[in-house]
Amino acid sequence: MASVQNCYLLDTSVILDDPTNILRISDENHNGVVITNVVLAELNSKKDDMRSEAGFQAREFFRLADAAWGEPISFIELPECVRNHVDMEECKNDRYYRLALNFDRSLHGGEEANLIDLFIVHREHYRVAHNFSEPKGINDAKIGEIADDYDLTLLSNDMSFRIAAEIRGIRTQSIRNSSVEAPEQIDFTYTYEYEETPAIPTEVNHHNFDQLTFIQKALSTSSEMYETGIQRHAFCFNNQIEWCDFDRRFGEHFSDELVRPLNVEQKFYYAMMTHPQNYVTVVSGSTGSGKTLVALQAGLELVEEGIVEGIVYARNTVTSNDQQAELGFRKGDEEQKLAFFMYPLYSAVNFTIEHQSKRSIDARVEYTGNTNSVKRENATEVFMKKYNIEVMDIAHMRGTTISRKFVIIDEAQNMTNATLKLIGTRMGDETRLVVMGDPGQIDHPFLSKRRNALVSLLNKAQHNNFIAGIQLRHTIRSQVADWFDKNF
Repeated sequence: MASVQNCYLLDTSVILDDPTNILRISDENHNGVVITNVVLAELNSKKDDMRSEAGFQAREFFRLADAAWGEPISFIELPECVRNHVDMEECKNDRYYRLALNFDRSLHGGEEANLIDLFIVHREHYRVAHNFSEPKGINDAKIGEIADDYDLTLLSNDMSFRIAAEIRGIRTQSIRNSSVEAPEQIDFTYTYEYEETPAIPTEVNHHNFDQLTFIQKALSTSSEMYETGIQRHAFCFNNQIEWCDFDRRFGEHFSDELVRPLNVEQKFYYAMMTHPQNYVTVVSGSTGSGKTLVALQAGLELVEEGIVEGIVYARNTVTSNDQQAELGFRKGDEEQKLAFFMYPLYSAVNFTIEHQSKRSIDARVEYTGNTNSVKRENATEVFMKKYNIEVMDIAHMRGTTISRKFVIIDEAQNMTNATLKLIGTRMGDETRLVVMGDPGQIDHPFLSKRRNALVSLLNKAQHNNFIAGIQLRHTIRSQVADWFDKNF
């Protein structure tokens, strides 16, 4: 038996969260999705805002609407669930419009394009406008009036609006498509104990590149269980245990030109990025956890082995300062401006140069990073040319295709999902992508620890075999840096 058809009236906040919410709520046109002329006007007022995510989402909605097919319709052409409980006396002067939105499902987890109906209720004169005394909230009250007259479920992410509506007896729900409610609980590490043969419990379902640690225990002469000190590490891949022999991987055969990972989580991280079947890695970690340095080493190995042709580093240019400190206000040409934001890369490069200089017989040209500032700058340039390392502004990725490169995207916690989608769709054949950031350092004025591209991708990695996720929780820097990370 077919499920019950539901009809929803959307508040502006639902569309500003993500216009593709319409696609999900509609459920292939099984449910009725309605907005009012008030919502349409609010979206129109926000579309010229070029600095906020709300402005971007409003423009996304109108891009869909501009490509839609639409026509005025009569009351009888509304979905049955809209017509079933309508107050005909209060709604007799309302007018209706249907927009057939052309959603490309290939961009939203589906296979093909399809038309999704969005119904617009237009009311010229709202009763609530005549006796509304509050200085704010008149538009919410108008939307609530439509929900009440048509007996629709109101979808809104505005808690104050929902409370006001429920007091009036209106059914409400919220929807936050891009918000991750418990990002601190995201984890990809699992520890199991074993006595004879390591195994994953049959009731546990793992995704690709989950990080597994098996600890051996044995029975003592006094019949007490104790840890033998033997630990084995593995990835889960295709529901099988894929053993990671870190002693061999990072032992005497590991290139002396590269900086070795220092702890188990860094070793998992390195092995994950260089795995033949992994093309997208998302990593979170605080300052000093080795995100950039270890990623650079993995990229260098892939370049040396001919798997990729170079390394691309792109870092979000959102700053923790005021607007005058942003990229456009700095002195110099584009390359000089961008250099201000590339210190994490240059720091990792110089650390690698100094590491190599200690092992290089001829340190005169390439490995002079530890002599003086002039030679250090020259060494950095030579190093980056040798390994074909380039920096890029994410704003200039639109219209490009990056093929056979190792791409490092930094500061993803300061990106919207739309920006990350732009980056991801620029990746060409045989390119490997690493997305990194620190969810504890949000500088973007419209994002939060629950709502940013980094935690969204981490959340997807928990449920998708295509994306490898890892969290670096160990800080390898000063005690001061560690204290501030944990206490602020």
